Formats: sequence, C-alpha cells, structure tokens
Amino acid sequence: MAIGIADSSVQQIGEVAGTVWQVLDTDGPMSLAKLAKSTDAPRDLVMQAVGWLAREEKVEFEESSRGRIVSLT
Repeated sequence: MAIGIADSSVQQIGEVAGTVWQVLDTDGPMSLAKLAKSTDAPRDLVMQAVGWLAREEKVEFEESSRGRIVSLT
C-alpha cells in the first residue's frame, strides 16, 4: 500500500511540474510565492515540482531584492 501512495505522490508532483512549466512559459519569470498562487496547487507540491524541474535543468533561479525569481532555462 505504501508503494501505491509513493507512486501517487510522484505522479502528482509530475503533474504540478507540468503546470509550473506552463505557467512560466505563458507568464514568464516570477517569484516562488507568485508561482505557488498561479498554479492553484498546494504550495508544498509546487515547491517539489520546482525542485523536479530544477533537477532536470528546466528552470533557473535568480536572487532579487524581493526574493527568488524562477524562470525557464
């Protein structure tokens, strides 16, 4: 049963990663806070999805005076 839950979580993270990519592709670079609000997904899933995309080198981060900005590579 735990394996099914893990598979489900990975699938959810992957789906949110696709949403994050689409939002960044459409709206351009934005803060992590704005990205979390724009995806309509739980913040923890958005952060995991951003990590997934970073691991795949599909996003990059830039520090600004207002926080960290995420953009597609």
